[in-house]
Amino acid sequence: MTSKVPSEWAWSADELRRIGYRTVDIIVEHLTRLREQPVFRPFPRDLAAGYLDADPPEEGLTADVILDKFEKEIAPYPFGNGHPRFFGWVNPPPSVIGIFADALAAAMNPSCAGGNHAAIYVEREVIGWFRRILGFPAEAIGLLVSGGSMAALTALAVARHTKCPFDVRSRGLQSVASRLVVYRSGETHGCHQKAIELLGIGSDNLRTVDHDSSLRLVPAALDAAIRNDVEAGLTPLAVVANAGTVNTGAIDPIDEIAVVCRRHDVWLHVDGAYGAPAVLSERYKSQLSGLEQADSIALDPHKWLYVPVEAGLVLVRNGAAMRAAFSLVPPYLRTDGDIEGVGGPPWFSEYGFQQTRGFRALKVWMAVRYHGLAGHRKAIERDIDHARALAEALRAASDFQLFEPQGLSIVCFRYLPRAERVTPEALDTINQLLLTRLQLSGRVFLSSTTIDGRFWLRACFVNPLASDDDVGAILDAVRDAAGRGPISS
Repeated sequence: MTSKVPSEWAWSADELRRIGYRTVDIIVEHLTRLREQPVFRPFPRDLAAGYLDADPPEEGLTADVILDKFEKEIAPYPFGNGHPRFFGWVNPPPSVIGIFADALAAAMNPSCAGGNHAAIYVEREVIGWFRRILGFPAEAIGLLVSGGSMAALTALAVARHTKCPFDVRSRGLQSVASRLVVYRSGETHGCHQKAIELLGIGSDNLRTVDHDSSLRLVPAALDAAIRNDVEAGLTPLAVVANAGTVNTGAIDPIDEIAVVCRRHDVWLHVDGAYGAPAVLSERYKSQLSGLEQADSIALDPHKWLYVPVEAGLVLVRNGAAMRAAFSLVPPYLRTDGDIEGVGGPPWFSEYGFQQTRGFRALKVWMAVRYHGLAGHRKAIERDIDHARALAEALRAASDFQLFEPQGLSIVCFRYLPRAERVTPEALDTINQLLLTRLQLSGRVFLSSTTIDGRFWLRACFVNPLASDDDVGAILDAVRDAAGRGPISS
């Protein structure tokens, strides 16, 4: 005896097409009307209150009613990063081909822990592309992860396993004879401190090494810090270098840092989550020449390669070390290239923490195939041009202060009121107020950062939809925000 599958689970071809076409129409409406909309509008308070205090629905709704709700309550209040005038944080608009890739990946819905199916080979091809782009050897391996934070945790877990003077997987850090130490600059992203804490090393053992006036880590200071810790009986474990900080775009001297790491047998992890794709640009290729010397690298395709989130990448030079840090499969049972059978190549779940993994690779694969390296290079160069154009306009303006050196596609600056004497604290308050006004105005969207304890406005160009006019509108929008009433503290 057979029972009929409920219609809400087994959709007919006609219903799939109808709802699919309506969904595509919503996507088209959203993407093509962005320029007509404010860059940002807050989610309404009354609507937010309802979402925060709602009971789960007992009975289901039709797909049309759900899409009606999406169009009315969700679509009008996006994060803003799809807009041509969004220049906040490191959040680009999505590559359109990546939007469709996400839908195709969801329709297939594979678990990418491993096996012999298409998604696994797509991910391996993507990893191979980035291995070549970054100059890593053939034995390197990696994973597509949620983003730079998970990439950092994964890479530093491999560093801990590899450089710890005992079997940390079986004995843990309870038996450590000397404290493990990790090094960074003051500009390093906070996710690395989270990773150090989660790995049991502890933030007290995270050394902040001096940086120069360009906010680049000083290799001599790193060398001295490592020597001092060795003399104190501690165990230097890893260094985190920056290939483009998210604050200012500063690039650490990776070549020189790599020499220090080799001298002391310390793991070198490079955070290129934002900046590493600039290796495609001739203007920054030399500054990023040390990437191939790293033991591990983080690079987020969902940042400066414009792929829809989530799409992060961690790449580890020694693939065997990465496997040893995570695998629970005995070596004699491991699958090593059973292409003809069910097992397929070594499982990705042996190289990281996740077992069930989504098909993140498809949107990266489709975006790179659609735009090619040439298309991505052109977009990255255009973002760099926009940043430099804004920097030039700021240098020429008497009512703004530019932070220099300006790096990659990030520009940090402050509005300077006409008053002759403004304290540094008052200047911080003025620019904080201006940022709020600017974001709520919906004209352009900037973010902010703190440099040496002072507040700065920050424009980040990772937006291939932006025009020269959009960039030119930034200073006018800030000036208009300053003209809307008192801004002194």
